[in-house]
Amino acid sequence: MSELITPDLVSLDQDLGGDKETVIGQLAALVQRTGRAEQLDGLLADAIARENKTATGIPGGIAIPHCRSAAVTEPTLVMARLAEGVPWGAKDGPADIVFFIAAPEGADQTHLKLLAKLARSLMKKDFVASLRSARSEQEIVRIVDDALGLSPAPEDGAAAGATAGSTAAAAVPASVESRPGAQDAPPAAAEPARSAPAEHAPDAGAPARRRVVAVTACPTGIAHTYMAADGLTYAAEEMGVDLQVETQGSAGFTKLDPATIAAADAVIFATDVDVRDRSRFAGKPYVASPVKRGIDEPRVMIEEALANAENPNAKRVQGAAGGADEAEASGGREGWGTRIRKAVMTGVSYMIPFVAAGGLLMAFGFMVAGADIANIADDVLTGSTIWNLGEFTLAQYIGAVLFKMGNLAMSLLVPALAGYIAYGLADRPGIAPGFAAGLVANFMGAGFLGGIVGGLLAGLAAYWLAQPRLPRWLGSLMPVVIIPLLATIFSAGLLLLVLGGPIATFMAWLTEVLNGMTGASALALGAILGLMMGADLGGPINKVAYTFAAAGLGAATAVNTAPQEIMAAVIAAGMVPPLAMALASTVAKRYFTVAEQENGKAAWLLGASFISEGAIPFAAADPLRVLPASMVGGAVAGAISMATGVTSAAPHGGVWILPVIGNPLMFLLSVVVGTVVTAGIVVALKHVGGAHGRVADATRSREDAAAVPTTA
Repeated sequence: MSELITPDLVSLDQDLGGDKETVIGQLAALVQRTGRAEQLDGLLADAIARENKTATGIPGGIAIPHCRSAAVTEPTLVMARLAEGVPWGAKDGPADIVFFIAAPEGADQTHLKLLAKLARSLMKKDFVASLRSARSEQEIVRIVDDALGLSPAPEDGAAAGATAGSTAAAAVPASVESRPGAQDAPPAAAEPARSAPAEHAPDAGAPARRRVVAVTACPTGIAHTYMAADGLTYAAEEMGVDLQVETQGSAGFTKLDPATIAAADAVIFATDVDVRDRSRFAGKPYVASPVKRGIDEPRVMIEEALANAENPNAKRVQGAAGGADEAEASGGREGWGTRIRKAVMTGVSYMIPFVAAGGLLMAFGFMVAGADIANIADDVLTGSTIWNLGEFTLAQYIGAVLFKMGNLAMSLLVPALAGYIAYGLADRPGIAPGFAAGLVANFMGAGFLGGIVGGLLAGLAAYWLAQPRLPRWLGSLMPVVIIPLLATIFSAGLLLLVLGGPIATFMAWLTEVLNGMTGASALALGAILGLMMGADLGGPINKVAYTFAAAGLGAATAVNTAPQEIMAAVIAAGMVPPLAMALASTVAKRYFTVAEQENGKAAWLLGASFISEGAIPFAAADPLRVLPASMVGGAVAGAISMATGVTSAAPHGGVWILPVIGNPLMFLLSVVVGTVVTAGIVVALKHVGGAHGRVADATRSREDAAAVPTTA
């Protein structure tokens, strides 16, 4: 393994410029001069782009600019101790210690873990003090190597030099007060290491320890991810709070145990990117801020999280309850069935925005120019312009533009589904082969089923190709060249040569069957889809029904309205559970806690907007009553919608898309009837089960506790 830092990558007490962009430029030039970057412009552009996302200055006079760049040939650390501090975005003032981390696009896990370890060392005040007191470039290199565990062990067993970043050093965030006033000040004395609090039974009579879980993640996943994790951990220890952190960084991450999440009072998201598998935290109150706040204000974030845990009106994580699988809950590894299910759900969640944008644009085109615009849109756009309409009207031209934009967006539905299924299995190396397989599924007429098969083939191929340990020169090519190439050949080739034809034949038969459904058969289909929409409120069963409807929407025409009827039934049924919980908690308050009544107020809007997850807080508290009632009401709504021929040209939106709903009165009637049925069943089941008595007891207990005076 090459050295991350050498004496010629260290600059001590030099004036490198008066602003951070100039300093980054000087440090990037140092990387190039030492032969670790092929071109300066590319590296500098990537570093400045990362800096513009979030300033990398942190408390304690430290800055840690970093980036991934194709211009970098090997992982590199550059350290500068500036003669004059430079403003870097930290609240406590300018930075005089700067670490520039330059990582290649395909950096291996070993190097990424070392870079993450360095970032965590910067949270230790004795490490920073040693950097400020070092007298030579060689001493800086030794201090950093000691922190990373790269220095050879001394023969006599004694600690050599200032081992600033060793694991025995104090794990305390550097603060303004800890900064030495002079460059030659001695290193701060090391304090005993503090480990995570051990699990033990509390003393009799002692208050229960508050529990919080956190996720940290930054765009590059190298530095801020781990520094924020440490900042939150140390602050929690000082506050007496049990906090567990999941770092979703480039060095890999281990998911929080589902039991730990279930026991937590609140969640902290200190992230600049999407949280992976966010639905695991469904129903938990949370605080969300940029990752840098976890470094700058960890105590404040923890206090806000604990306050939200006490506030029934606080924001809660949306998503399907029970997102963690049984294998994880039992401490075992995920089975392939679970992994494939999660990958398909990932693909569906990423596909929905394509469907929503495309479907709504097409619907707007129909509103402006009529249903016939689907047949003449290409002629309008090729034969006229906005300045020269020719034989067409302005309404036809605008309608054609809207329809065509939506139609092209909808054409990405299957490739996006396949691409992100592959991503769910193999991460970034799976995206390109997944999209390619999805395009082949489109070409073959295999539809969304072909996209699912192609995405799974691409993801599995990319995953297995990434498993062997390879030499570094070959390993760097795998994720960007070799894996996408071979996985594309395997998945797209298998669809073209073997699987695509049979799947396309099946999809054509299914479409013909759906088009021929009338009367009792249509009513049965609507009931089944409605039942699925209410079964798990945004979970896998709900998503299967929604995907079935949304994926077929692109095949709808003025003659073939079956796909639009299916879409309308799914939307109507999906609106029922949250609206029913809102209604029940309003008209029968004695069966619902104060917190549930507050959730019911929000559920009105969520239900009206077709967000089934609005009923999750109720289902989580009382699943045996809420879920069966939601299934019955959803089935009623879906059946009424299908039986009366309601259509929807848009795949999402609830009441807000009434202008593009065919037969809107019957659509609203189906939603109202389903809502009343579900609310009535829930209240009846709660009455039979004596839920009002338990709610009253809980209310009295809370009032009695509030009436007890506190003592000093």
